[in-house]
Amino acid sequence: MNGVLDELDGKDHAAIARAVAAADHPVILRGIAADWPAVAAAGEGDNAIAAYLAARDNGKPLTVLVGPPETGGRYFYSDDMRGVNFRSEKMPMATLVERLLALRDTADAPSLYAGSTPTPESVASFATENPLPIDTGVDPRIWVGNNSRIAPHYDMAANIAVVVAGRRRFSLFPPAQIANLYVGPVERTIAGQPTSMVDPDHPDYARYPLYAEAERHKLIADLAPGDAIYMPPMWWHHVRSEGALNVLVNYWFGQRQDRFPFAALMLAMHSIRELPGTERQAWRTWFDHYVFGEGAKGAVDHLPPHAQGVLGPPSPQRDRMIIDYVVGFCRSGGSG
Repeated sequence: MNGVLDELDGKDHAAIARAVAAADHPVILRGIAADWPAVAAAGEGDNAIAAYLAARDNGKPLTVLVGPPETGGRYFYSDDMRGVNFRSEKMPMATLVERLLALRDTADAPSLYAGSTPTPESVASFATENPLPIDTGVDPRIWVGNNSRIAPHYDMAANIAVVVAGRRRFSLFPPAQIANLYVGPVERTIAGQPTSMVDPDHPDYARYPLYAEAERHKLIADLAPGDAIYMPPMWWHHVRSEGALNVLVNYWFGQRQDRFPFAALMLAMHSIRELPGTERQAWRTWFDHYVFGEGAKGAVDHLPPHAQGVLGPPSPQRDRMIIDYVVGFCRSGGSG
């Protein structure tokens, strides 16, 4: 699998829709936003895209991460892993782009990075002026900064990320490579999801030897302004951004807000991971039978519908029964 990602013509909306519906593999959407006014502004230079964003600033402060020059733009944990290697500041979009322009010719400039800001909260007219030709049903989020490197992480939602200014390299790893990526803390993360401890730009194979296997499965996407990438849920991605003022917008979509897979994982770790081996294996058969196995959907066909309860087909009533059962069980200390 190692190599460059497959590409689709950004104007072939039917093919893009099929790739998104399949949700099994990342793909580059080359030139999907080439006609955006924001991309045209970026094509005129840093000053033009800065002016474009500043003119649409609604004045609300953004959270801006500031990394000292010695971090090389890599936002990560501190060396002792008791904190992080950056600080946070608040500033509106106009101030951020002004600072980025001022840093262009500065040797050893700090890294500035404002990420994951919903456009209605910063540049409200952006989505209307720069429409994505694929209906995701969500508002875009905007990411603005200078050179940066974001540790490998995953999203639980599908993601379309569009480069507006600067260049970005995405290095992607399939979900099955989790064991070779040396995942960091899951409850004390840098900015949301757990991250890999490996720096793909400078991998330490002595410390993380299994990463060599993950690297065999790595896929690379180099994106220019107007290009985008579609990533299915749970694909790991490392993102390197280049440019004195780079801009990206992304669309997270398709994630159900009434499902809690990560909480289920945490509860399973608490309840099952330390059981004796034979018991763990027994519980594995239960999970295979009711959750992961090929016959899971038919596991209760032998029961009449009125007797299936929490094992029955999806419905709001069944979901409420499951949540009430879990909450009640936990509150009772597992006594029923």
